Amino acid sequence: MEYLIAFLVGGAICVIGQLLLDLTPFTPAHILSGFVVAGGILGGLGIYPAFIDFAGAGASIPISSFGNSLAQGAMSEAASTGIVGVLTGMFELTSTGITSAIIFAFFFALFFDAKG
Repeated sequence: MEYLIAFLVGGAICVIGQLLLDLTPFTPAHILSGFVVAGGILGGLGIYPAFIDFAGAGASIPISSFGNSLAQGAMSEAASTGIVGVLTGMFELTSTGITSAIIFAFFFALFFDAKG
C-alpha cells in the first residue's frame, strides 16, 4: 500500500506540472521555480513534512521537496543560532544535493557537446 500511495502522489504532482505546462503560458523554468517556492511555503507552514510522512517517496522525490528542505533547514538553524541561521541552515541541509548537481553538470559538460 505504501508503494501505491507514493506512486499516486508522485504521479499527481507530475500531472499538475504537465497540466501547467500544457494549459498555461508558463515555461518549464517558471513551473520548476513555482514548485520549489510552493514546497518552501508548504514546508514553512508545516504542511509538507506531514505530506512526506503520508506519501513517502512520492512527496520527497519531486522538486517541491527541495523547497521544503530549504525551509526546514532555515527554520531549524534559525531556532538554534538566530537570524544568521536562516541562510546557513538552508545550505547546510541541501548542500549535498547542490554540490552533486554542480559536479555532475561539470562532468557532463566535459564529455558532451552542447547543441544549439
